[in-house]
Amino acid sequence: MGVQKPTTIEEIRQHLESNLGKRIFIRANQGRRRYLESEGVLAETYPKLFVVHLDQSNAVRRRSYTYADVLTDTVQITIDNESTSSC
Repeated sequence: MGVQKPTTIEEIRQHLESNLGKRIFIRANQGRRRYLESEGVLAETYPKLFVVHLDQSNAVRRRSYTYADVLTDTVQITIDNESTSSC
């Protein structure tokens, strides 16, 4: 079996803090079976959200997500090929 999935917002925040600076793949549910998939570097963590610097060819972009989105599987993240969704 793999790594146990974080089950609370605090566990998700601690897990992400321990992986700052690593490559991250994000799959965000936008409703009606649409997903926004992006890749970048986990840049910063804050008490309620985390920031990812996205790989863009013409400009560096940032996107922020809340830990609650990860907990509810609205946002699925993969850090260095290790899945970190809640279920």
